Amino acid sequence: MGATLAEVLRTFGPAYLREHALNTAQARAWRAIVACRTPALGGKLQQCDRCGRQQWLFRSCGNRHCPQCQSDARDAWRQAQLVELLPVPYCHLVFTLPHVLNALAQRHARWVYRTLMQCAAATLNEFAANPRWLGAMGAFTLVLHTWTQDLRRHVHVHALMACGGLHADGRWCTPKRSPTFLFPVHALSRVFRGKFLDALRRASQAGELPLDPADTEMARQTRLKELTRHDWVVYAKTPLAGPEVVLDYLSRYTHRVAVSNERIVGIDAKAVRLRVRADDHGGKRTTVIDGQTFIARFLQHVLPLGFKRIRHYGLLSAATKTERLAKAREALAMPAANAQAREDAAAFMKRVAGIEISCCPHCRLGHWRTIEVLQVATHGRHSDAVACRGPP
Repeated sequence: MGATLAEVLRTFGPAYLREHALNTAQARAWRAIVACRTPALGGKLQQCDRCGRQQWLFRSCGNRHCPQCQSDARDAWRQAQLVELLPVPYCHLVFTLPHVLNALAQRHARWVYRTLMQCAAATLNEFAANPRWLGAMGAFTLVLHTWTQDLRRHVHVHALMACGGLHADGRWCTPKRSPTFLFPVHALSRVFRGKFLDALRRASQAGELPLDPADTEMARQTRLKELTRHDWVVYAKTPLAGPEVVLDYLSRYTHRVAVSNERIVGIDAKAVRLRVRADDHGGKRTTVIDGQTFIARFLQHVLPLGFKRIRHYGLLSAATKTERLAKAREALAMPAANAQAREDAAAFMKRVAGIEISCCPHCRLGHWRTIEVLQVATHGRHSDAVACRGPP
């Protein structure tokens, strides 16, 4: 029988915390995950009005790093994005930082993640604006990931981009080479690398990276040689067609956490058994990770407080999204988005789901009624205390 991330933290957490302090974001995520769907967060006792069966429903923590809370968040996000998709193929691209920068990401996570997303977005915007490739404003979403299957650091960003863009004169432009080919990945890689290295140089000169492990000029030059020795990894996956396929595909990335409970095969007194990908054909294998090592690896993927790992650009930029998407729909001869219809459909689904959930699965005749409410004990909330060293 499998285990959960919360069980791992409870089992190996005390020993880990005796040797390590957590930053604010890590401490908050730890407390939330351990308390999720337990009496610590409160809940309600329900009873069937026909057969008398009872069940406790405890509140979810809602933390974005909690594997128990991402399914509902993913479905809600998917529904919200449906109205913004365009009837064109979409391309999935991935921009990856070399592992030489992992040490810098450990010390300055916020700067590295922000700069990665900014440089990837600037690269895509630059290529989209170039008449050689598109000559228009693109529409794309970036999603930050920082892990490998076995929870090592692997900083990369997924981009889902429409194959086409809106011209300044209101025309919809398709890619120059083919309807499903956007940009050459080798050219993307070189431009992306140049933008990131320029940002790194300027940040170092401005004193924005005081904890940089490369703390001498010689060390920075050595790192620069490593970073320029090879092309950076940028690759494009098979283009996707159809709004449902696109959203299902992207939603697998938007609300994925570093490790899901389904992948934790089990735990013993010393280690965690984790299911990981064995090959590119769907094969799986199990790897064994020391308990404290597992926790350390997981915590390095807790994002800085307030950091937005899902960002929208071009036609999807929040400032002018409504106006630009309306022009894109007009250029593509799409019907205008009906916000009220979308809202009514969501309300209908909520009502249907509510009826199904309220029906007792034991007698299939009665309905659950709340008979007791458990309030959160504020002074005793999250009884698993964790040390905190301050903000990241």
